[in-house]
Amino acid sequence: MTASTFDTNEAGGLLRGRYRDEGDPWWLVLDPILILSTLAITAFGSILVYSATRGPATLIEPANTAYFEKQIAFAIIGLGLAVVAAVMDVRRLRSLLPIAYGALMAALLAILQFGADINGARSWYRFGGFTFQPSEPGKIVLILVLAAAFSTEEVSFRRLARGLALAGATIFLILQQPDLGTILVYIAVTAVMIMLSTVRVRYIVLLSLVALTAVTMIFQSDVLKDYQKVRLTVFVLDDEAIAELGPDAARVAYNAEQSQIAIGNGGIFGEGLFDGTQTGSNLVPEQQTDFIFSVAGEELGFRGAGILLVLFGVLGFRVWRIALRATDQFDRLIAVGVMAMFVFQVFQSAGMTMGIMPVTGIPMPLVSYGGSSMLTSMVAIGLVLGVHRRRFDYALRA
Repeated sequence: MTASTFDTNEAGGLLRGRYRDEGDPWWLVLDPILILSTLAITAFGSILVYSATRGPATLIEPANTAYFEKQIAFAIIGLGLAVVAAVMDVRRLRSLLPIAYGALMAALLAILQFGADINGARSWYRFGGFTFQPSEPGKIVLILVLAAAFSTEEVSFRRLARGLALAGATIFLILQQPDLGTILVYIAVTAVMIMLSTVRVRYIVLLSLVALTAVTMIFQSDVLKDYQKVRLTVFVLDDEAIAELGPDAARVAYNAEQSQIAIGNGGIFGEGLFDGTQTGSNLVPEQQTDFIFSVAGEELGFRGAGILLVLFGVLGFRVWRIALRATDQFDRLIAVGVMAMFVFQVFQSAGMTMGIMPVTGIPMPLVSYGGSSMLTSMVAIGLVLGVHRRRFDYALRA
């Protein structure tokens, strides 16, 4: 066996690939397609944030660039953190997990007492003009913790229970805030990582039955507040049913309707960048964050919004490809968790604006305004690039 080739069935067939040679091209280590698609989506999103927040932009009242400038700053900081995540030694990464999980739990506990109440949820710490949402980087912590818990040749029931307990503890604390959208992301990531790990099929079937029973019981109990139940169901109700549910349902339905009107206005080619009627009139709520996709739909039309989704498709495909070629189960599950996080958030965020998904506060990764979301997304991409890099790291595998 030479230093430039590697093909073995050791460790259950997990280590497959090739060693990196001195003469190998740099793109084998960096995956430029993943990097370029990430940068393209980030640039796309920054322009949409500017359009959503610039205001009337007249001679008397110049365009507001504050949100745009902050978004660019978040992206630059995020790129630096992504580089750190990509080059971090995997053993160092695993050794920090207990500290990271403990810090997450402490932050989620403290926010219930000291967090700022924004839109009925105590999910943010406020520092001057900035806010920080610990449940966002908590997604990364959850992915790494579950990857460590499930990275064995066969996940035992004890390991499965341990992973579920770790995930369940974070979900329970986020439920107290309450932040329904983030809870859905945590559940989706946990479910996908379990299904694509080495958990036995009978355990997955059992968990599916338990989850279905739990969801039914939750909707019939007082665990969810009335407005949360409305958000989860209003998109499938007709006008008469919405009217019967009261003002909360009417408000949620109105917000979703304004978003759908904006997307409908865009048609195929859009009304033109910065020229959206609904966007310029601020008729769509939270259009720089939760409803950012409506800005793309109105101003850039089906063509522009489609390009954005295609870029996400390219990003998701590259992450999935890296997962398939990962050198060990821990790395593979990191990539799987990141892919699940991105795919679910994009599908939910875009679907919500089009009226085919519940109205929940889930940002579109790399696109929606917000430092917590941007930094989390960038670090997630950095971790995936680290998984890709370790395929060619001779010293680590030796």
